[in-house]
Amino acid sequence: MKSAQIISITYYLPENKLGNKVIAELFSGWTEEKITRKLGIEERPIAAPGETAVDMGIRAAERLFEKEVCEPEEIDFVLLCTQSPDYFLPTSACIIHERLGLKKACGALDFNLGCSGYIYGLSLAKGLIEGGMAENVLLITSETYSKYINPLDRVNRPLFGDGAAATLIRAVERKEPAPAIGPFVFGSDGSGADLLIVPAGGHRHPATPEDHIEYPDGKGSVRSKVQVAMHGPAIFAFALDRVPPTVRELLEKSGKAKEDIGCFVFHQANKYMLEKLRELCDLDSAKFFNDIRKRGNTVSSSVPIAMVDAFEQGMLKPNEPAMLIGFGVGLSWGATLVVLPDDFRT
Repeated sequence: MKSAQIISITYYLPENKLGNKVIAELFSGWTEEKITRKLGIEERPIAAPGETAVDMGIRAAERLFEKEVCEPEEIDFVLLCTQSPDYFLPTSACIIHERLGLKKACGALDFNLGCSGYIYGLSLAKGLIEGGMAENVLLITSETYSKYINPLDRVNRPLFGDGAAATLIRAVERKEPAPAIGPFVFGSDGSGADLLIVPAGGHRHPATPEDHIEYPDGKGSVRSKVQVAMHGPAIFAFALDRVPPTVRELLEKSGKAKEDIGCFVFHQANKYMLEKLRELCDLDSAKFFNDIRKRGNTVSSSVPIAMVDAFEQGMLKPNEPAMLIGFGVGLSWGATLVVLPDDFRT
């Protein structure tokens, strides 16, 4: 039976950049050096006015096709992970399908997840392929959180960057008994839904003129009800509580030890959080990727972008199991192991 494997990952980052100098000038208590030291971020890519998650996802996918690992007409299914769709309806993946010129006999769907989205997307792609429903799946993650963030939000503006990634997952014949994607560990806790939320604008709370009024939150930030609000300490506590047992569970399900893993690629939330997680999980720093200096937190795209960077830096190697973990908004988390082929392309 054929199994699913990641063949190629490419990404796109907007040309506009938000540097630490601007952040430090806006918010007392921040300096350029402190931002870099604590968050590990020097600049964040920011989508241009009128540039959407669909636009960015298409750019990432076009770069993948330029690598000649796959022709557009070979794609059997498009999966788009985004919380920044172009419209409530129609499905943004259908718009991407048309603009990429894919064949009509090709499935397309959106799914709404944030920082865990890439892991869930890989599970969907694996199911489509190993269930015999597709040979080539294009998984796109694309997010423009900057459009939800107030310019005077001292919590979220220093953290988030915009970006998109495109991953080709293909049906392959493998001699090795271990899967090239999997096993998986998933988790959800909707009791923390309000810890990272845009409160107004959906059908639960349709936006009113009053919801667009900006207000100080008493903690140094300004925002409106149609902009993102995050309870940073609670999200931090959630990550420290859920990620270490997820690592242990995935190792147990796969029958592997930490020493068997060639590289650990966690959701690139921020440098401080990642270092705390590495310490709690007792992971080798030489195998643990932690670098978002020029990226910021790109939400569902952070893991695939980090995989490309880790591969190009020689940390993520073909034929060695890598552990991927995503965690955040929802609350949601997921983890899996992947093995890249010899001819992996970025």
